Amino acid sequence: MGEIAKKLAKMDERTRIAFLGNLRSLVDAKTPEKFEKYCDLLTNYDFIEAKVNHPKYGVQALIEDYELVENDELKNQEADNIETLKDLKLIKEALRLSAHILNQDTTQFPGQLTGRLLTFKEKAIIQNLLQQISQIKIPWLRPLTASLTPPGNGLIRTLTGHSDYVNAIATSNDGKYVVSGSRDNTVKIWELSTGEEIRTLTGHRSSVCAIVLSNDGKYVVSGSEDKTIKIWELSIGKEIHTLAGHSDSVRAIALSSDSQYLVSGSWDKTVKIWKFSTGKAIYTLTGHSDSVRTIALNSDGKYIVSGSGDKTIKIWEFSTGKEIRTLTGHSSSVYAVALSSDGKYIVSGSGDKTIKIWKLSTGKEIRTLTGHSSSVYAIALSSDGQYLVSGSRDNTVKIWKLSTGKEIRTLTGHSGWVDTVALSSDGQYLVSGSRDNTVKIWEFASGKKICALTGHSSSVYANALSSDSQYLVSGSGDTTIKIWEFASGKKIRTLTGHSDSVRAIALSSNGQYLVSGSWDKTVKIWEFSTGKKIRTLTGHSSSVYAVALSSDGRYLVSASRDNTVKIWEFSTGKKIRTLTGHSDWVYAVALSSDGQHLVSGSGDKTVKIWELSTGKEIHTLTGHSDSVRAIALSSDGRYLVSGSGDTTIKIWKLSTGKEIHTLTSHSDSVYAVALSSDGQYLVSGSRDNTVKIWELSTGKEIVAFTGEGGIRCCAIAPDNGKIIAGDGSGNVHFLKLENIEVQP
Repeated sequence: MGEIAKKLAKMDERTRIAFLGNLRSLVDAKTPEKFEKYCDLLTNYDFIEAKVNHPKYGVQALIEDYELVENDELKNQEADNIETLKDLKLIKEALRLSAHILNQDTTQFPGQLTGRLLTFKEKAIIQNLLQQISQIKIPWLRPLTASLTPPGNGLIRTLTGHSDYVNAIATSNDGKYVVSGSRDNTVKIWELSTGEEIRTLTGHRSSVCAIVLSNDGKYVVSGSEDKTIKIWELSIGKEIHTLAGHSDSVRAIALSSDSQYLVSGSWDKTVKIWKFSTGKAIYTLTGHSDSVRTIALNSDGKYIVSGSGDKTIKIWEFSTGKEIRTLTGHSSSVYAVALSSDGKYIVSGSGDKTIKIWKLSTGKEIRTLTGHSSSVYAIALSSDGQYLVSGSRDNTVKIWKLSTGKEIRTLTGHSGWVDTVALSSDGQYLVSGSRDNTVKIWEFASGKKICALTGHSSSVYANALSSDSQYLVSGSGDTTIKIWEFASGKKIRTLTGHSDSVRAIALSSNGQYLVSGSWDKTVKIWEFSTGKKIRTLTGHSSSVYAVALSSDGRYLVSASRDNTVKIWEFSTGKKIRTLTGHSDWVYAVALSSDGQHLVSGSGDKTVKIWELSTGKEIHTLTGHSDSVRAIALSSDGRYLVSGSGDTTIKIWKLSTGKEIHTLTSHSDSVYAVALSSDGQYLVSGSRDNTVKIWELSTGKEIVAFTGEGGIRCCAIAPDNGKIIAGDGSGNVHFLKLENIEVQP
């Protein structure tokens, strides 16, 4: 226990509160001694951990302590102090990046700080803080590499609270608020500076697809799949009007600059103009032959621009509703349109992966921007007309120079499609909303990319550890397999050959071979030492989701979306048997260590136990209420563990099929489970972004770690102390289980 910790332990509660809240007085004193004490406290792990955990303070109060010394005071400091303040800023930004996690679970404090600050371990102050963290005595998962988003990459904060996709985002003109609309049927109002959720507006009966704020900041307008538009008073969250008239989902809304008129676009193929004060419909504009996905108004209120599933953009005269021009050029649906502040240009984003810039007055296409690898769903323009921001189905946000079409920056961090983007009116912040259910706030001007342990350009769906724990193998949606050195996190080799997402990985017990299963319907066998492809097994009629190898190396088992499990002779690639019995996709397979049993998990919500030698079905285990996505067997052959889309993990007796425990702590689908070789611990990975460690015998949760996206796969090293997890953002997390006694 450090000196600060001892000091805090001896204090009564009143003195402790005063001590933890005393930093402002140290700054206000403006003396070198007090400044040094201020810096010492904010680089002391015991102090910052105590403040985060104290009910009167918490994460935001600690962040505000770091902000007591503003950037403009740097010029009045000596060189050493300037460097110290820069390091304090890194710690502050790391806290801000993890605030949404720590607000829910402060036990993750050491893991979150370590995962974000390891990038800066060469800095003396950061190195000292990491050293302090490494000496704590509580159980935690210690990141061995910088696999979490570090400070300085542009991302400021992540807002969590929606329980489904975030479809729409808007910011108030005064820069105080962010408003989000979600598939969870709600509208949420957040404070931009702190990320605090202020209010949730309920009333829509279906997904909220569009959000806009009045220029004066008084009103929120939302459009929904329930075919209605609602107008709300922002300050109190009161619903003022409900506008009905569309015969299908309302996908887009815009307000005139004077807030007198509201324009909406719908899947009913129409554009409607409404009087804002009364909610009365004035015009209905028809002409699109497919759904209207997006709407924009120019600043002088003369023109409406609409984009549609019919691949066209239409320009309409606002005062008459007359169609002026149709712009063609996109080869897929137009999902987003925006107008430059000077009214000269239209920018559009499409399912054809491109962004196009058009001249409003003539409809002439000026430029096509390429760079996204999937559909462009969202477009926003800076108020000064210099920059363009796009959000895409490829999970990224891109910033472009409008005048040249040059890509300036790519922001990564979302683990789902980016459906909406917005810029604050002062141009300081960029806000994005995603199908990973989060809202992210970015510093627009920065965005210097600092590399973490990434390497895959898409979700990591599968991983496996070599038996000697020296190597990790990962498979990804980018169609590649990567081999990593475990100790350093260094990438050694990339294997290419699959033509679609790699969903499954297994290694032979002798370490000589690697087996992969893919959405391209094939199973491939590779030589581990060289990366050379030895054999491709074909026979499945749909995607392969899982592969497993028998401990004696004789058999290979694969599971597929074609509802079957196939058993192959490893040495020849010959198919021996096909097991049928599941009535839905088979997501998972595992083999018992004695080679007698095969276990499969399916979308039909069941687990099946089969005799490997005959293919005979022995037991069907029921109890899950959703797809069984993951299976693991204990090395002694006594227990079976299953993870499901119903958010639970079940532990079963293999010999009888009897359910022993149900573990309920994950808040979303469980994608991965693994067991320690000594049978003491269970590791699980979930779409809720967490890796959790459990005690197998009791079902008690021991510790958790939150990544940047849904955890798709996990493995535990034979020495039981190291855990690897791959997430939906393409990150591979190398974690060490600290302060828990494990037996190799």
